Amino acid sequence: MRKRIYRDFPLFTAYQVWIFALAMGSTVASARLANDAYNRLFFISSVVDALFLFVILVEMSMSVLKPVRAMLPRWTIVAVAAALGAVAVAVWRIASPPGAGKLSSMSQHIIHLDITMSVLRIAFFVTLAALSQLLCLGWRDRVVQISTGLGFFSLVSLGVTFLHMNQGVGAVHLNELYHVLDRVVVCAYIASMLYWGVCFARDVRERQEFTPQMQKFIEALAQNARSTQLAMRSTDAKRGESY
Repeated sequence: MRKRIYRDFPLFTAYQVWIFALAMGSTVASARLANDAYNRLFFISSVVDALFLFVILVEMSMSVLKPVRAMLPRWTIVAVAAALGAVAVAVWRIASPPGAGKLSSMSQHIIHLDITMSVLRIAFFVTLAALSQLLCLGWRDRVVQISTGLGFFSLVSLGVTFLHMNQGVGAVHLNELYHVLDRVVVCAYIASMLYWGVCFARDVRERQEFTPQMQKFIEALAQNARSTQLAMRSTDAKRGESY
């Protein structure tokens, strides 16, 4: 079972190792590093974590397209990454909760990263659920199971981020509540991991083909993309001959 998961979703599997290493490293760093050094390290790890999650979404998207991958052009993965990147940029521009302007530049970037990636994961899950019938996806499909766990964790993480921005700190009870909310996020990811463990212990069904309507739609897009690419090559060739 683990070999199958690693083969189908190697980046997702590697991310679990990264999360474990990050948790252990953060525990040691918080005890031994000064606040400034720890904050810089936390910022760097947040950037790496966001990039990791982004490529996982690309990996999951390509898994969704697996039944029709043969008819798609080779640069499809680049187009998928560009589309996800465009959505991420759009979310980044509006991901500014109340009170963020009062924080340091580094803290603002960390909050922007957290909100952007949370919204991106939630949007991916909602899109997958909305198109599940056309894509012939069910709850027994690995990509849906992974997306569900990430979506649940993202909802909790996003909610905690906004609560952090509105609760304030300073008083003892507020500081305690701040750390309690952080533990809620950790518990949410542990819950997602337990959910994945239960799901992955069961046999996965064979991947179903897309509905005829979706296959025709994908095929039309692929043909248009090839036609556009050929036309661009032809234009470049003519320009080369004219020179």
